[in-house]
Order: sequence, then structure tokens, then C-alpha cells
Amino acid sequence: MAAAEARVTELGRYLKARRAQVRPEDVGLPAGAGLRRTPGLRREELAALAGVSVDYYIRLERGRETNPSPAVVDALGRALRLRGDGYERLHELAELASGRVSELPACADRTVRDSVLRMLESMRPLPAYVVSRHNRVLAANPPGRRLLPGLWDWPEEQRNLTRYLFLHPVGRALYEPWEETVAHSVAHLRAVAGADPDDPELTALVGELLLKSPDFARIWERYEVCERGGGQKCFRHPNVGPMTLTYEVMRLARTGGQRMVVYQAAPGGPDEHAMLRLEPGRSRHEATAPAGRPGPAEHMARASVETVGQA
Repeated sequence: MAAAEARVTELGRYLKARRAQVRPEDVGLPAGAGLRRTPGLRREELAALAGVSVDYYIRLERGRETNPSPAVVDALGRALRLRGDGYERLHELAELASGRVSELPACADRTVRDSVLRMLESMRPLPAYVVSRHNRVLAANPPGRRLLPGLWDWPEEQRNLTRYLFLHPVGRALYEPWEETVAHSVAHLRAVAGADPDDPELTALVGELLLKSPDFARIWERYEVCERGGGQKCFRHPNVGPMTLTYEVMRLARTGGQRMVVYQAAPGGPDEHAMLRLEPGRSRHEATAPAGRPGPAEHMARASVETVGQA
């Protein structure tokens, strides 16, 4: 599929998927009698809500209309009850379909800068790792490695967080609730796919997961998009027990989409005690003591940060 055709098709797929998730009663329409053959809104219902003709909307969804005005995109976003990332994604896909913006973002770089590796090491004892825009793990400090048990048993080219969540038995049991965690991971990949539908690494990853995981296929078809900037995750960790950690996501400039993810816990509580046990050489007794900033003698050498290319 040509890149231009793929961009137009992606806009239509997004509109169709989001239309299927809006019930008539959500937007003040009667559900009507009998069984509806169409999940969510019908095309004519969405067109009426957005104030466009049915013919125009059908051409837009089928990729035969490629230049919707910002006002039309706004109206469709409101009719589809889109907010935040979903609303922004609709505008981005419309821009891509029209050719008003450049085709693709820069290719993801798998090389992690030395300065970023030093930052990972300085984060200890907080777990931290760096991922590509496809959620491939590129580097991690020792607590970050121990936060994701089993991931490092895979070859480096398979160490992808989304693959881990769906296909690794530990990854499927590590988070609670699992469904919410994986939905955010899939939504991130959907956002990347919307901007770059022909990306070969992403296409291969999505194809593998669609084939191997019915859960992934089900969530992928919902076409939810989001760019997470932080939040909270609950772990059922096999080595340190249950813990709830907050995390922050920091985009790294000039890297093609790399992000650093850093976890932390409220000081002095059981979550912090569990998290600190992820630090190599720290016993359960030490983890329950008040945590201070580790001094230079407590740090391992820079080589302790795992990067791509190291087994």
C-alpha cells in the first residue's frame, strides 16, 4: 500500500472504529426498535450530528475525500465525543490524509546516548528504563531490569513491553488490573501507527500480536489512542510482592521517539519497601529501613546499565 493511500485509509478506519463505540443514547438519539445491525452510530446518524451530508461522510470514511476542513474535523470530534489524545489524533490523521504535514516522523533510534545511560544509573534505587516509540526496551538500570522479571530471558530483539504484556506468562500476571495496563500500551501503538502506518517494525509487531493474542486483536480493534505522560501501576511482583508505584514518562529529544520511564513510591510505606528490594544487594531488612540517597560507593559502575547488545 502506498504511503499516501495508507494515510487516507487510516483516517477512515479511525472514524469507523470510533463511530462503533458511541451508542445512540450517548448522544441523545433514540436507540430505536429491534436489533441494530451496526454497532454504535450509523453513518447517517454521525453525519447528522456533525452537520455534514451522508454522502460526504461516506466518502471521508472510505478514503475518497482527503481534505476535510478543520471545522468539519472539529464537528466530527464533538459528535464522536472525543477528548484529549483521541481528539488530537483525529486532527493529526486528517492533516496526514490531506498531505498538509510531512509524511512520517524520524525513524526510531535504537542507540541510547551515554548521557541518558548515566541518567538511568543516577536514578537508582528508583527503577528506570528507556523504550523506543514501539515500546522496545533499549536500556534499564538494575532495579528497572528486576521490575520486569522474565523480559530479559528473551533475545534483545524481542524485548518489547507490549509483547511482554500479552505473550509472556509473567507479564500477563504482573499488573493489576491487567486489562487497563495493556489497553494503555496498545493505545500508544495505535497512536504511532496513525502517524506512520507503514513502519516495518511496528507492522511486524502488530502482525505477530494479532496472530498470537486474541486479547490484543480485541483491544486493537477498539482503536483507542493515547500518549501517556505518567500515572500509577499496581504490581503483583513474584519476587518482592504487591506494590503500587507512580511513574513519569520523559521524552528524550533528538532520539526518534525514545522515552525514559521512572517509577517511585511514597516514602516510608510498604510500596517503597517493596520497590527498594529491587535494588541488587539490598536485603528485606535493609529495604525496610529509611531510604536515603545512595552515595557514590553504593552505585555500581556504568556497565551495570543494561543496553541493547548486552545479554
